Amino acid sequence: MSSSPVKLIIDTDPGIDDAMAIFYAALAKDIELVGLTSIFGNVTVEKATRNCLRLVEMARQPHVEVAQGAIKPLGQPAVPPSAHVHGEEGFGDIPALDPKGKALEQDAADFLIKMSKQHERELVVCTIGPITNIAEALRRDPGFAKRVKQIVVMGGAFHADGNITTHAEANVYHDPHALAEVEASGAPLLMVGLDVTDRVQFSAQDYAELAEAAPVLGSFLQKAGDFYLDFYVKETGVALAGLHDPSAVIACTHPELFTLANGPFEVILDGEEKGRTKPKEATGGPVHYVVDGNLDAIKAQFIKVFQDHGF
Repeated sequence: MSSSPVKLIIDTDPGIDDAMAIFYAALAKDIELVGLTSIFGNVTVEKATRNCLRLVEMARQPHVEVAQGAIKPLGQPAVPPSAHVHGEEGFGDIPALDPKGKALEQDAADFLIKMSKQHERELVVCTIGPITNIAEALRRDPGFAKRVKQIVVMGGAFHADGNITTHAEANVYHDPHALAEVEASGAPLLMVGLDVTDRVQFSAQDYAELAEAAPVLGSFLQKAGDFYLDFYVKETGVALAGLHDPSAVIACTHPELFTLANGPFEVILDGEEKGRTKPKEATGGPVHYVVDGNLDAIKAQFIKVFQDHGF
């Protein structure tokens, strides 16, 4: 018996792999994409909002509402955007285009609160940028933690090296204070970090396969992906990009592809290890984090959606 699609909001700073994740969610039959909330990170929040609107229009989902979020972290100065990774406008060398749609007047935190009431215990929020908007929603309404079905976070490095410093994954590093507040809130939390996402690797051939399967969306991702792979060549010497944000969205509907640990964790807020996510000795509670996964199956699931439903 088929179950209802997961009602999903993606909190995002698009971003090349953000675009991959958003297109996946728009195409996947087991996901109902009910909104995007924008955040600073890969680009400024204003560019993130523009990119969100552009992506939902490209994905033939202009009804998906977009709410603009925070412009800076909660407890530290902003880290500069990642133009060397994602390009000045977010999609590599692809120039900016103004979307037809507009963002809501309501900001991201209020939109998240409203949608958690409208879809109580059904709403999944997947954050694939800094988690500031979710922390702000919890500050305004602590009951948000109990109304959401789950918060799935692309973030952290529990038993792996960081990707912005030796210790820290980039989304956490951009606002560690926000993640600490969300972790302590009692919300059901699933952390999908570099322990898996760095090892689900996408090649030029994989991007070519997307372009063949989905000539419009896949070709856009392939062009943006050329820039992304160039960054990885400079950084690692190998033309393989981690499937970071798409892996987190896949975890929203296919948790069986991931190996989880359960228990609270600490977020280091300052010093040399700022942004590190460190498991505590305790177990139990509403927090889980991935430690391993079926890497081939995660990538295959991503590509399959474009093959089955892409355009």
